[in-house]
Amino acid sequence: MARKRGNGEGSIYKHRRNGKVVGYRGAYFVYTADGPKRRYVNGKDREEVRQKLTKAMADRDSGIVVDDKNLSVGEYLDRWLFDCVRGTVRESTFSRDGYLIRNHIKPALGRIRLKNLNALHLQGFYRGRLDSGLSGSTVQKIHHVLHKGLAQAVKWDLIPRNPADAVKAPSPSKKEMHPLSADEARRLLEAARGDRFEALYVLAVYTGMRCGELLGLKWEDIDLDNHTIRVRRTLTRTENGKKLSLGEPKTKKSRRTVKLYARVVEVLKRHRARQAEEKLKSGSLYRDQNLVFAGENGGLINPSNLRQRSFLPLLRRAGLPQIRFHDLRHTCASLLFQRNVHPKFVQELLGHASVAITLDTYSHMLPGMGGEVADTMGEALG
Repeated sequence: MARKRGNGEGSIYKHRRNGKVVGYRGAYFVYTADGPKRRYVNGKDREEVRQKLTKAMADRDSGIVVDDKNLSVGEYLDRWLFDCVRGTVRESTFSRDGYLIRNHIKPALGRIRLKNLNALHLQGFYRGRLDSGLSGSTVQKIHHVLHKGLAQAVKWDLIPRNPADAVKAPSPSKKEMHPLSADEARRLLEAARGDRFEALYVLAVYTGMRCGELLGLKWEDIDLDNHTIRVRRTLTRTENGKKLSLGEPKTKKSRRTVKLYARVVEVLKRHRARQAEEKLKSGSLYRDQNLVFAGENGGLINPSNLRQRSFLPLLRRAGLPQIRFHDLRHTCASLLFQRNVHPKFVQELLGHASVAITLDTYSHMLPGMGGEVADTMGEALG
């Protein structure tokens, strides 16, 4: 006796039109908030329909397929974010993408049906975001999220083509660098002498480490005897930027070993001794996480608080203009290039993914990029 199919199973039958057989059709159910709904796949023969039906039901069972006929952009992006993106990217990337979807994309495009979304919608949306004061860099990130999400919708056969392919996203304007000169860097470090975060500023200037990498350092990462630091983690923000946690470095190349100058080692030794005294004074209130740079209770430091409460006052004490903490990284690169250090060594120190990134970022700092090149060619060819 043939087994009766359940509601979730598919069936294949001849597809007739005006009484004539025009192919085969497969039927199956998807589950929506309004209950089960019937969906169809078509093909020229039974085997083609069987393959399509198997894939469609597998996608449905894995949570990919939803009621796509009236699916809105907002509903789709929510489903894509949690079913497809979560767990495949860094937590900070997932949090950033979610923020962009919730706070920028859904308010403007969320109610449009996914199948009706077109390039004009997107181009107008980008223009509106720019006119509202959003930076080109942020709008480009929004475009990247939309393009990636809509590309998956094409793969899932929810839309025939990706409308973001036909849209030109704004180019982000590069943030102007403000590296310190050698004299200014010395003034900064002199003003930091005896500061609770003296070692952090010394490391930032001497090694070019990112702020997140510095605040993610643990004592187990530092070998003071062999004068090395292993960069293995970075401070990240999750849950709309409100929660701090330690995560993977920015790129694979960001995982690196940094050699320390003797002066830096001495500063770190003093910092460790000072930190040990803080722990004794705080007693049980100190939640030791073995962080090199920790808050007064032993926890992670908020970079915004570091900037407002320590870095900006330090710049004022040193009589220096207001710059970003990241400019200390540029200071490190600038001073090395002034000493004719090869770009490959600078790339390895800074943890760039490739030397091409280093050259693209700092080409204007490289010696011999102007008149010296012409003079050299003249000497070579006469």
